Amino acid sequence: MSKNLVILESPSKAKTIRKILGNAYKIEACVGHVRDLPKSQFGVDVENDYEPKYITIRGKGDILAALRKQAKAAKKVYLATDPDREGEAISWHLMHALKLDEKNTERITFNEITKTAVKKALKEARSIDMDLVDAQQARRILDRMVGYRISPLLWKKVKKGTSAGRVQSVVLKLVCDREEEIEQFIPEEYWTLELNLMTAKNGKLTARYNAGDNDKHELKTEADVNALVAKLKKSDFTISEIKQGTRRKKPPAPFTTSTLQQEASKLFGYATSKTMRVAQQLYEGVDIAGEGTVGLVSYIRTDSMRISDEAYDDAVSHVKENYGENYLPEERPQYKTKGRTQDAHEAIRPTSAARKPDEIKKSLSGEQYKLYKLIWERFVGSQMSAAVYDTLAVKISAAHKKEEIILRTSGSVLKFDGYLAVYSKNEDAEKDVSIPPLYEKEKLTVKEYVPAQHFTQPPPRFSEGTMVRTMEELGIGRPGTFAQTITTLMNRGYITKESRVLYPTELGDIINEIMNEHFTDIVCADFTARMEGDLDRVELGEMEWKHIVRDFYPPLAEKIAEAEEKIGDIEVKDEVTDIICEHCERNMVIKFGRFGKFLACPGFPECRNAKPLFEEAGADCPNCDGGKVVIKKSKKGRKYFGCDKYPDCDFISWNLPTGEKCPECKEYLVEKGRKKRVIACSSCAYAIEAPEIESE
Repeated sequence: MSKNLVILESPSKAKTIRKILGNAYKIEACVGHVRDLPKSQFGVDVENDYEPKYITIRGKGDILAALRKQAKAAKKVYLATDPDREGEAISWHLMHALKLDEKNTERITFNEITKTAVKKALKEARSIDMDLVDAQQARRILDRMVGYRISPLLWKKVKKGTSAGRVQSVVLKLVCDREEEIEQFIPEEYWTLELNLMTAKNGKLTARYNAGDNDKHELKTEADVNALVAKLKKSDFTISEIKQGTRRKKPPAPFTTSTLQQEASKLFGYATSKTMRVAQQLYEGVDIAGEGTVGLVSYIRTDSMRISDEAYDDAVSHVKENYGENYLPEERPQYKTKGRTQDAHEAIRPTSAARKPDEIKKSLSGEQYKLYKLIWERFVGSQMSAAVYDTLAVKISAAHKKEEIILRTSGSVLKFDGYLAVYSKNEDAEKDVSIPPLYEKEKLTVKEYVPAQHFTQPPPRFSEGTMVRTMEELGIGRPGTFAQTITTLMNRGYITKESRVLYPTELGDIINEIMNEHFTDIVCADFTARMEGDLDRVELGEMEWKHIVRDFYPPLAEKIAEAEEKIGDIEVKDEVTDIICEHCERNMVIKFGRFGKFLACPGFPECRNAKPLFEEAGADCPNCDGGKVVIKKSKKGRKYFGCDKYPDCDFISWNLPTGEKCPECKEYLVEKGRKKRVIACSSCAYAIEAPEIESE
């Protein structure tokens, strides 16, 4: 008896769907795209109105042959690829590659892999949405035009293997521009002044001087502070105004793709690619004890903050049962997206609020548990009441002759925790600041003046999380491409990540300079954002996809021709070291390979000597005289620390030595921890909290 055939992208997702649909359906996976533009040629017929040439992707022939055989025997074929442009395009390519009968083939999509959602999708089966397909085709061809027309120019002018990308070039420019800002930044001195005050009943409070309240006294130098303090010492301090009130802190919206990536980067230090990999596992399904394989979260590529009525009712029911009705707002929360959004899917949320993270923890890996807990708490918290604080704002007048100098202090105390009952540990810490009982016209005395010198700081380098936020704000790329864009730039060696922040490499600077000078539109964030808007209009059926391509390609071809003539040959020189090659006595150079930097002899191919490059960790070896601690990697890729004099010195440590000795046992101290750093002894139980380092 023939069965219905359901074709998905992912084998792991197929396992979850198979459990839901049972024996009446045959579930198979195409494992991603099956057709694409050829790698060996441009693949776009410019003379024939930019018609794309699609071929079967190498290695997919056997998969397509098996699917073709099963499709012929099937009662009906359902194409169930991901519910986005890319998924729609894969279904369209499957239609052509398998030569499916349109009358016997339907498209189904589901935002979450649950029994209810999948059954509903089958009832609402439809034909393929060609507007979505065309939007994907337009993006793919635009990217091909940039990559395959500019990259050969870079090969010729810079070095073989270099390439350019439409969205990647804009992100590279952001990283390079930020680095230039930092290098050119000149710090400026400024001072702040706080006063520790006492009431008549020995109540203590701290007031701050704000130059904005006092035009005559801007604190730029120590002399400015001393002059102000001299006046204040002759002043009488009186409370001139007290304002009591309440402040409501609304819960954050449920996650979109970009906000999930940002929060996972901030809290766990996850790379964007890691966040998406783990989130995909949660979406496709995890084997939960007592339940089997279950999809734990809704679709993870979304820019929407909207949730369905069913999901809202689920959250309300959970909050009522576990926290009480007073933790629910009077009206259903509404979250507005900023700027351009497709709003095609819901926000990222758990498929069931009743499936608490701690109750299924044993069935999840550590990474899956952390991310699921984060998504679950954010979703439940987003549907709860605001937190309420009692606030107090105090204005203090320091009268000196005819001049009045204003000081201010404020405090707040949590009155009702609201959503913080669920999501507090993920929010920026907000401590209660209490102020002693005060009344207007009350006299105060000064206990201590606390001046502090500061210097203005340059803008911080981008982390992966802040880069994702910037890409979203500027409208560069789509939620599903943010992580891939950053990863591609790192793989190409244009940017590197150190201590969780992004730096441009020398090669990245050169590529950016060429793109900035000769292809201004491509590296312009506004131009790229407008193009994303046009792609959205194609998706909505408001614009023909080839119209975008027709406007884009001719100017690009002209600029490439101009650049061919103007750009001289550029040599990216290898960094020369003072390490001598043992074979031919040349100074070895630093090169980039698949696994990062390594040392190589510049005499290649006559001399093929190469060896690992160990970066110094900034500490002396605690085991020998003159040795330096270097960063190494184990065979499994785990980072550890060793002596550069190995094998003469066999020192190794999983933690970074500080160079200091333990005050109790005289063994060496190491630095441990990431989020909360401690200095600990490598031998005994001695440990202290590490000094704070500046946030990125």
